[in-house]
Amino acid sequence: MSIRPIDVARTDGRPLWVEAVATPSGVEAWWDEPRPHEGGRRCVVRRLPDGSRTDVLPQGWNARNRVTEYGGRSWRPLPGGGLVFTNWADQRLYRLDGDSSPVPITPEGPSRYADLYLPPGRDEVWAVRETDDVRDLVAVPLDGGPVRVIAKAHHFLINPRISPGGHYVAWIGWDHPNMPWDGTELCVAPLRADGTAGEHRVVAGGPRESVTQAEWRDDGALYAATDPTGWWNIHLVPVDGSPGRNLTPMEQEFGDAAWKPGLTYFAVAEDGRLVVIYGTGDGRRLGVLDPDTGDLREIGGAATHWSATVSVAGGKAAAVRATPYTPMEVTLVDLNGGAHEVVSARKPLPERDLLPTPEAMTIEGVHAHLYPPSGVRGPGPYVIFVHGGPTMHLPMVLDLEIAYFTSRGIGVAVVNYGGSTGYGRAYRERLRHQWGVVDVGDCAKVARGLVELGRADAAKLAIRGGSAGGWTTVAALVHSDVFAGGVAHYAITDPESWAAETHDFESRYLDGLVGPLPETRRRYTERSPLLNAARASGPCLMLHGLEDAIVDVGQAERFTAELDKHGKEWALLTFPGEQHGWRREETIVAALEAELAFYGLIFGMETPEVPPLKLKGRA
Repeated sequence: MSIRPIDVARTDGRPLWVEAVATPSGVEAWWDEPRPHEGGRRCVVRRLPDGSRTDVLPQGWNARNRVTEYGGRSWRPLPGGGLVFTNWADQRLYRLDGDSSPVPITPEGPSRYADLYLPPGRDEVWAVRETDDVRDLVAVPLDGGPVRVIAKAHHFLINPRISPGGHYVAWIGWDHPNMPWDGTELCVAPLRADGTAGEHRVVAGGPRESVTQAEWRDDGALYAATDPTGWWNIHLVPVDGSPGRNLTPMEQEFGDAAWKPGLTYFAVAEDGRLVVIYGTGDGRRLGVLDPDTGDLREIGGAATHWSATVSVAGGKAAAVRATPYTPMEVTLVDLNGGAHEVVSARKPLPERDLLPTPEAMTIEGVHAHLYPPSGVRGPGPYVIFVHGGPTMHLPMVLDLEIAYFTSRGIGVAVVNYGGSTGYGRAYRERLRHQWGVVDVGDCAKVARGLVELGRADAAKLAIRGGSAGGWTTVAALVHSDVFAGGVAHYAITDPESWAAETHDFESRYLDGLVGPLPETRRRYTERSPLLNAARASGPCLMLHGLEDAIVDVGQAERFTAELDKHGKEWALLTFPGEQHGWRREETIVAALEAELAFYGLIFGMETPEVPPLKLKGRA
């Protein structure tokens, strides 16, 4: 038996933006989840204390937004069971009450809204508004009145928060060329009577310090996840200029890269304790932190990973957990007893013997997770999985996309190469100005290491990834001789042209990854897979969405044209209606089947269960 593509499409995917809500009858849990079988929309779900679940967002509505193109926190529950949310189709804010239809509360136009926040005691929702690459913090009346600008301070802003008593507002901001994991500023400003912010002060952060989340505490100080020590720890930050204090002085990450506005790594409980998500790239735990004593107690149970979304109410935390054998599940955890209750719908899972048992390993200083192939004795075919970002990491959890291949005798090694989060700033900054060098070298090290360990067949090594992982895939094909082929999902293939055509959020990303232009143009030329396509060590399968605003499909088209010109083998599949990543069931199935067929061709394996794939340039 093997895992089917449809199993992957219907089981993988993670819930986002959990919210715990205390009611007289108990704690409710809210979250949104992907629906590949409903056109890829994200649906908000409510689970009542009696155990019943209901879809809050009707069919035809999609709680997503395009702020910084990756989107951010897209909804909040309202008192009484209502909902305020951003809708994908027009990017407007809507209010939904009971069984009525959603009503828009922002005007038509080009603006997008994310990082939704309900300030206590105010009949309005705060958000980050993005209009033509200009961002500000705004307040939107829940009855649909005029939008009020709270603050304009930085090119990018996240994390609007009102202080206890309502006298101050805090936010996190940064400017080009920094990315949020390079350096951000935590700002505090008085909130004037008209609801706008006065002159702000920077209370934490800076050019080389990344504040990724901040929350007020009752005495008017702030808790902040920030990394002056090189690790994202929880700090107590007074706003009067007096010295702060590191509450978790350890080589563990209590934060991560702020790719999406609204990610949360800690929450403040009613009794003042903090519920925190912490760990490394090999695993994230859930704990309760006493900020006065520094005592940290783990309450995560057997889960090996907790996602960057957590909320607390009524003595319970709502969060998303996973293990190597269970998918991402919304879970309520009792803060005192530690009892766990999975509240999201259970997903049908393959038989346990079809799932690989992962192994964490370090090869020549490179972090990797190994998923052995089923039914293979001795060296077997292996695919190096490369995550995107590149400033992120892949946790060691159940991933049916990986199991789809391991159940067919193809091993997978997930490489958290230099540049990945989860291992401190020093490891993250190994990639600074070295993109296309360190990432390629680290993937090759792991592949060669698996051969030396007798795990992998040197003639049957492939590499695959999406977005920045797609870049590393095609760069590895042209700058190393390790891999027999590569699969690149929505890949960057030429860094200079990508920097000129991509969206605002990442338009200066390459200043840190490669170097500023035009001073370092030679690096761009030397590392460009497009300009070095003639050196490809094997065939390449490219897959791309036709509505991708982050990496234009032209990156794939130009690269495959160069491969063709030099007599290399390739295939390009494009998907109408898809953006940067696959959301529709039919796309997920088609992409997996094409990828398996590709490995069959380069590894000499029979793959009769999927449609055949024709490589251009192959006789």
